[in-house]
Amino acid sequence: MIFGVGIDAVEVERVAKIVAKGDGFAKKALTPKEFAQYQKMVGKRKVEYLGGRFSLKESFSKAMGTGLGEKVGLMDVETLWDENGHPVTTSPKFDGQIFSSITHDNHEIITLVVLEK
Repeated sequence: MIFGVGIDAVEVERVAKIVAKGDGFAKKALTPKEFAQYQKMVGKRKVEYLGGRFSLKESFSKAMGTGLGEKVGLMDVETLWDENGHPVTTSPKFDGQIFSSITHDNHEIITLVVLEK
């Protein structure tokens, strides 16, 4: 049964400005494993990764019905890749199945999370 659905979008240009300022925001927004992957990237891929992971955290919190804050924080949601390169999102805040998707173009990064129990 579907427990919740969340969708979010961020502007690529806005994330590019954040990335250009250094790793401060990335260290606050990404889990240690996500940050390790992020550090291996350069240029546009770095922007897409940071924007996608932040947006997935927002989508997850919306699907939970809480938004980001006290009940769901940035470190409570982690998205890594499986062996095929698909995003796999996990969280100790949800005990069901998490389905996630990321898409981006030159202007926007859009994410979707579906929670199922």
